[in-house]
Amino acid sequence: MADANDSVLLGDSEQQNQEEKVYCANCKNCKLIRVEGTAERFRLRVRCAAGKWKKKNGGEKYYKYFTVVRRKEPTCDSYIPMGSEKEFLRELKRELPTEDVEYDAATQY
Repeated sequence: MADANDSVLLGDSEQQNQEEKVYCANCKNCKLIRVEGTAERFRLRVRCAAGKWKKKNGGEKYYKYFTVVRRKEPTCDSYIPMGSEKEFLRELKRELPTEDVEYDAATQY
């Protein structure tokens, strides 16, 4: 039977596992791309240049730009950090749009 000390230990272990996860947004392999919509409109998506994001059918998976901060993996052998994770993610959360945005083709991002 578990006691209070066991739950504290499990909580610490669980917290350590969360801290060990890598955030894809802070990886050099996380690339921003344009996905064409209509002739004059596009949306921004992110992809893994190392090919780690796959669909069930084997195709490459793209994620919506505004959700990139939530994308994390327990481990990744292709992870190349771009700098201070905490600072970078805080700034990224502040700058990202809150929903999927459609841009004019003439717009530079």
